[in-house]
Amino acid sequence: MALTHDMLARGPWSPDQVTCAWRDDAFVPAAADTAAADLALARLRERGSPSHDGLAARLASFEQRDGGLQLELQPARWSLRLTGSAAARSVSVLCVVRDADGRWLAGRRAAWLASWTGRWTLGAGGAVEVGECPVEAMTRELEEEWSVVPERLTVEALAATPNGLAFLVGLAWLPVGATAVPDDEHDAHAWWPAAIEQWPDEADETVRGMAALLA
Repeated sequence: MALTHDMLARGPWSPDQVTCAWRDDAFVPAAADTAAADLALARLRERGSPSHDGLAARLASFEQRDGGLQLELQPARWSLRLTGSAAARSVSVLCVVRDADGRWLAGRRAAWLASWTGRWTLGAGGAVEVGECPVEAMTRELEEEWSVVPERLTVEALAATPNGLAFLVGLAWLPVGATAVPDDEHDAHAWWPAAIEQWPDEADETVRGMAALLA
């Protein structure tokens, strides 16, 4: 997530305090955004990155009420997240991971991926599938990317970025003795110290800012 994000709602909430409802109608993008999505997919194909398209979640609306967060989601083209369109508001989840000693799980994204290639990120993240609750997407991504199940999970924030993405941010704590096994989306991984000021140079301002927000 970029540091220049707009905090839409701030938790923390327990997983059962975050609910969602799906609209039946799919989002209809502007013609320019459709063309931009097609072009972005073509560029991904040219460099051998995943370029399959489908439907994913769009944030139609949200409301903080009764101590929780309610999301209204809508099917939309997955590739709209590549366009930078503010109207798309494609939904992704980011679930930061800490171990029992407070260390942070970091992974370097492989070169074949569609975005953030070669960059170090915290935890797991990805798009929300149609019909899926974003909290369920967090636990799914943790298992797919790192083969871990959290001992406890909180939902910390809903934020929007200038390039049209909406992020639901979670924080997962692993039980003592848990082992994180990376999938092929990461070509390197590390446990960074609990103290952010002790992080290595590869930790850029984006991940440092995210950790500071959660710490």
